[in-house]
Order: sequence, then structure tokens, then C-alpha cells
Amino acid sequence: MAAQLVFPDSRTATDLLTFARRAARLGDPAVRLRAAGGTLAVSAAPLSPRGFGEDTPTVLGMRFLRIDPELACDLVVDAGALRTGDDASRVALPDSGVSAAWAGISPPRTGWIPSEPVPVQNLTRAVRRGVDAVARALPASPGEDLVRTVRAAVWGSPDDGLGGLIAGVAFAADALGFLPEDAGDAASVLRTGTWTRVTLARGHVLVRAGNPTGLTAVRATGGR
Repeated sequence: MAAQLVFPDSRTATDLLTFARRAARLGDPAVRLRAAGGTLAVSAAPLSPRGFGEDTPTVLGMRFLRIDPELACDLVVDAGALRTGDDASRVALPDSGVSAAWAGISPPRTGWIPSEPVPVQNLTRAVRRGVDAVARALPASPGEDLVRTVRAAVWGSPDDGLGGLIAGVAFAADALGFLPEDAGDAASVLRTGTWTRVTLARGHVLVRAGNPTGLTAVRATGGR
């Protein structure tokens, strides 16, 4: 029998499945599930680089859900493979996990400093501008490489309406269903090091400045 995640109620289990369905429609369908102390952190990457030196920014979406307090796990699975378990309060896991480069990146847990909030209406407007810009830039039948290049350019660009945050923050919040219906709300913004976290009632969007490759800087050796 497939392993199952046990939630306190059916609504929480449905929240996970809804998040997973939204993530599965994006470029990388993997979700990371980390559980400890009765809390499940579920994350996905609406935007992330796939190859060495690619310009696509790393933008993560994250939600926190209540779960069985005895569960401790950290795994990455195909979002589209998650299913309702034996009852509506359980979610069945696939038989095997998947690999995702972005899942090896963990945002800091402490040290976050508040910054200027961003109005929700500005996030909504940034989504519309980005969608229009991508549509204008793509030909009728684009290849996958061209689509990724255009999306990286559009969603990786800073947006003045977002206080300099990249437009991909708005894209992720919209794609994962985090934007509230009340346009009068505001998203809190916190920063630490190279990370920025945009927090809404339904979830968090995290973006890391730059895409480190893991290589150290080149140093001169030997004498002149």
C-alpha cells in the first residue's frame, strides 16, 4: 500500500492537492514536502533554471499546513501523482520520488528583516503586464527553448510597481493561487541576505537574487 500523509481534516488535505495541481501545470511539476513538529512545508518552483548558466530566476512558492505531529520527512515527488488516500483527510504519495535541482535550495529560517509592503493590486497588474509581454514576444509556434528564454527575460525583470522585485514574484503568487480577491490588501516583504520573501494570507513567494552555480571564483596562482 502506498504511503499516505495524514492530515487533521479533509480541508487541509484538499489544500495540499490544490497546491499540487497548480504546481503541476507550471514548468517544473515537482513539489517538496518537509514535515516536522506537526507542520508540513510544501513548496514548488514556478520559475527555476534548468541548465548551467540559464538566466531563469529561482522563484519558490510555499505553504504551511498542519499534519500528523509524529511525521518527519523531506522528500520531492511529482505533484501530479499525489492522490486522495483511504479517506478525504489523507493524501497518498507516489511509489518513488523525483529529482529537482531547486529542491536543494533552502531559504533561511531566521534573520528576516521587514521591508516596504507591496499592494496586491500592484501584483495583479504586474501579472497582466507580464502575460501581455510574453504573448507579444512569442511567435505563433515557439519552441520550448524560446519560450523559456522569453519567460526568463520577462519574469526575471525588476518591476517598478513591486518596489524593484522581479515580476516573477507576481507570476508565482498568481499561478499558485496566493493572490486574494480583495485588491486593497497588501503583501508583506521581508529580506535576508540574497533572499526576499513576499507573504500573503494563502502562502509565501521566495526569490533568491542571482543563480549561483556552485563554482568558486577563479584565483590567480603561481608567481609572475
